[in-house]
Amino acid sequence: MYKHLLTLGIVLFSSSMLAQNTRLITQPKDSNLIRLDEVVLSANVILGSKYQAENRTGSAYYISPQELATFNYTDVNRVLRSVPGVNYYEEDGFGLRPNISLRGTSPERSAKITLMEDGVLIAPAPYSAPAAYYFPSVARMQAVEILKGSSQVQYGPYTTGGAINMLSTQIPEDFNAFLSASYGNYNSGRLHAKLGDSKERFGYMIEYLNFNSDGFKNLDSRGNTGFDKNDLVAKFRVNTGRAASLQQSLEFKFQYSDEQSNETYVGLTDADFSTTPFRRYAGTAEDEMINDHKQFMLTHLLAFSDNFHITTNAYYNGFTRNWYKLDGVTLNGERRGVSGILSDPLNNSEYLDVITGAADSPDDALLVKANARGYISKGLQTKFDYHWTEENTFHDVEVGVRYHYDEEDRFQFIDGYRITDGSMIRTSSGVPGTNANRISDATALATFALYRFKYKELTLTPGLRYENIRLGRTDFGTSDIERLGTSLSVRENRTDVWIPGMGFNYNFDKFSVFGGVHKGFSPPTSREDEKAEESINVELGSRFRLNGISGEVIGFYNDYSNLLGSDLAATGGTGSLEQFNAGEVKVQGIEILLNYDFLQSHDKLKLPLTFAYTFTDTEFQSSFGSAEDIWGDVTTGDELPYISKHQFNTTLSLEHKSFDINLSGRYNGEFRTRAGQGPIPSDERVPSSFVLDLAGAYHINPNASLTLNFINMLDEKYAVARVPAGLRPGHPLGAYLGVRLQY
Repeated sequence: MYKHLLTLGIVLFSSSMLAQNTRLITQPKDSNLIRLDEVVLSANVILGSKYQAENRTGSAYYISPQELATFNYTDVNRVLRSVPGVNYYEEDGFGLRPNISLRGTSPERSAKITLMEDGVLIAPAPYSAPAAYYFPSVARMQAVEILKGSSQVQYGPYTTGGAINMLSTQIPEDFNAFLSASYGNYNSGRLHAKLGDSKERFGYMIEYLNFNSDGFKNLDSRGNTGFDKNDLVAKFRVNTGRAASLQQSLEFKFQYSDEQSNETYVGLTDADFSTTPFRRYAGTAEDEMINDHKQFMLTHLLAFSDNFHITTNAYYNGFTRNWYKLDGVTLNGERRGVSGILSDPLNNSEYLDVITGAADSPDDALLVKANARGYISKGLQTKFDYHWTEENTFHDVEVGVRYHYDEEDRFQFIDGYRITDGSMIRTSSGVPGTNANRISDATALATFALYRFKYKELTLTPGLRYENIRLGRTDFGTSDIERLGTSLSVRENRTDVWIPGMGFNYNFDKFSVFGGVHKGFSPPTSREDEKAEESINVELGSRFRLNGISGEVIGFYNDYSNLLGSDLAATGGTGSLEQFNAGEVKVQGIEILLNYDFLQSHDKLKLPLTFAYTFTDTEFQSSFGSAEDIWGDVTTGDELPYISKHQFNTTLSLEHKSFDINLSGRYNGEFRTRAGQGPIPSDERVPSSFVLDLAGAYHINPNASLTLNFINMLDEKYAVARVPAGLRPGHPLGAYLGVRLQY
């Protein structure tokens, strides 16, 4: 560890020495985003614009502020559905805990992709416990960046599918005030307010967001099934004046959020879903998630010249949560898990009757687990960028280093309940630490170097990433709740890996060809001698603008030599987070994106159409058993579960300076919930669905607008998943009327 700290210290010392001997050409006023012909540099972004996404050597997508404002979603699943190559399955209908996959990576809790906010890792414990029970509120984001494919060595540790960076509201260049409010079905409301300004030497931004709902599910014993979530963000920046010879800025960011949601792991049996898809069983009445998250972040930008910049982030993320939820049922001394009961109701009828409240139970029959955990994620990262031009050539060298620490602290217990006349009554109180009492932690040093070389119309981007990771676990045991070390169990695993990548792009007259190859990597757990997940990933595509149609077509192939599965409670497992080897797997597919404006020549109206399609084909190349995971018993040739083969999204908009109307339709093909091949068994199938959303706005003047949004406007009743336990419904019809004011 001391060697790693010394290396980081030398890097930072060198940058400070360079700062004393270099002069700068003045940067634009009050901006930490420096725009150049070939690169966009910032401590916080990975793309920065549509232009950069469309000219990158690898596949990338930039969801702009205008696109986010079109439908004004609070659900990140709905935001991402227009992006080719993104798979997800819903869980709660509001997007509170998304399950996102990029190019066929395992979607459970978005644990196999690199998640960032403002360029820093944002999962609760990205290395030691990456399952994203915390996810940033997309409604307060200014832009969303998705990077897939080759030359993504800059962002890790998960390099197989790609990275998602949520770009929070930036400090405005001039005074800006914003207020948005809406109200609709299920007593769902939202209030969003922002205020900010910049002067020559400082800037600030304060933001508050609340969104809430009573929920669309109907609890047998009545009661709220919704949520209430608050977000507060404050930023303050100081910077040198425009005439200073050496340009610097220092920005401090504080973010706090809290959530109280009456959510459950328990879904429905197939029979109950077919008749009452929005029912919630009486045995889930006490289920509740309570959490809070805070972030402190310091960003320093040092610009020696237009050609040489250093950006540095110091960050701290703290997250605590307790998901108090029904975990199992005990009758006659035999305990059975909720997932098993709902998947096989005929052989568990007595247990199911207790969950539904159809039968009274003895004391302590219902076991409600308090999954109390605390997370810390902190680190220091810096990025150097130097670029120069020569005749017919452009060169850009980017080097980064990050030192990171994270941990997950489990201190769980189980309470006992009985159910009488459909009401839950607590009959015993568990002692904290008697269910799980351990700390998992990770320390990682990550570095990368990327060289961008352009000669005339050809761009090459070779890159190399290095990860040195130590993963540990200290288990105090369920009998040592004071953590005295009387029954201590300690384990440790180490891995270091080189991750190369190479991308290219060649521009022709009206189209370009791009592609590349890179190594995919996902860290192991702390289990001794467990190997990391590795793959070789290839892509080839073209971007084009022909006869008013613009878009891209991409083919990709991911060849896993060692896919890792995880034992997550969210997928019906025990929740141990242990990983296991799934051997060789191949994932391949096609991504298509098309854009066309039917009224290109019209002066006052626009009618743009966007169509995005993804085909994903998966296949296990080996056989194994994984009873504690959604994969199940796997045979060579089986398909990965929870990945739709076919999905598409189309958006049609009518735009005028006084109004806009936007229609979005999402088709999600059927998918299997256990690994398999051939026709999908009915009890392992989530059927296909097509969901339409509509958003409209009337602009009273440039500063005031009225908004109307419809979620699932055809009120389709559709299933989204069979995990964590039982079938779960998507959001039914929702209508929301709002007002938006800005100055």
